[in-house]
Amino acid sequence: SSFDVAVVGAGIVGLAAARELIQRHPSLAFAVLEKEQEPAHHQSGHNSGVIHSGIYYTPGSLKAKLCVQGAALCYKYCDQKGIPYKQCGKLIVAVEHDEIPRLKALYERGLQNNVPGLKLIGAKEIQEKEPFCRGLMALDSPYTGIVDYKQVAQSYARDFQEAGGTILTDFEVTSMEMAKESSPGSEDGLKYPVIVRNKK
Repeated sequence: SSFDVAVVGAGIVGLAAARELIQRHPSLAFAVLEKEQEPAHHQSGHNSGVIHSGIYYTPGSLKAKLCVQGAALCYKYCDQKGIPYKQCGKLIVAVEHDEIPRLKALYERGLQNNVPGLKLIGAKEIQEKEPFCRGLMALDSPYTGIVDYKQVAQSYARDFQEAGGTILTDFEVTSMEMAKESSPGSEDGLKYPVIVRNKK
């Protein structure tokens, strides 16, 4: 088969990239190539499942910006697609006095990153939120959540296929090579097409 664009790997990153590309360029033929028999078989289906709020990254950095925006987009996408998630929040707890300045610094960093709902709470509020937790002070991050990212990846795969994309499973890429230069009038417009081979 011949495609204009092939993405190698049907994990959540490959599927998200393919989904975005096909939405931007619907006239092109896209394929996702996956060596396993299903998408999201490895890390995408076996991670912690945390929707991070964006507290830790350096203010103004691309990581901070993308984490905060990404969390909002993840919740929105799950709502649109009916994917269950739990916005359970997170407590970052100081159990020693010398940890309190670091906790306050994290709080300030989170505010600079525009993380929603952050607040510092005392020992009594910690126990009200989590009876088995003990601490002097905690940073309460209510925007942190959990989701099954395998379900998210599988939903990306459905979006991609519904937009006309092809997912080839049990297709392990074993080599790539540049083909000879295309003729100037070739339909695909690619000067140097890539030939992808698998184990079969």
